[in-house]
Amino acid sequence: MQELPTSIGQLNALQNLDLWGCSSLQELPASIGQLNALQNLHLRGCSKLQKLPTYIGQLNALQNLDLWGCSKLQELLTSIGQLNALQNLHLNDYSSLQELPTSIGQLNALQNLHLNDCSSLQELPTSIGQLNALQNLYLG
Repeated sequence: MQELPTSIGQLNALQNLDLWGCSSLQELPASIGQLNALQNLHLRGCSKLQKLPTYIGQLNALQNLDLWGCSKLQELLTSIGQLNALQNLHLNDYSSLQELPTSIGQLNALQNLHLNDCSSLQELPTSIGQLNALQNLYLG
């Protein structure tokens, strides 16, 4: 699958969106920000995904965001700091990630941050010290 239909935003009750292994998916429609009930977004292995829509920060119920292996993603948007319910963030094998946005320190519910094999990541932002709920930080 190369793209999702923009009508996906009309699925008001959708809680889980699993696109694991959709290696030809290049982008998500902006309408994904309308998925108010979405709790789990799995994009693991979407190796051609180039960007996330800025509207991803509107996913107020999102608890799990899995970007493992999304090696073509150009950046992690600052709007990610708006994900107030986010508990688990998987960025493993995100080889093009050079920096985390400082807004990551606003993720008050974040418990697990996975950064294994982020070979281009130079340093962590000082705002990471604001993650009071963080229980596990994986940096291998």
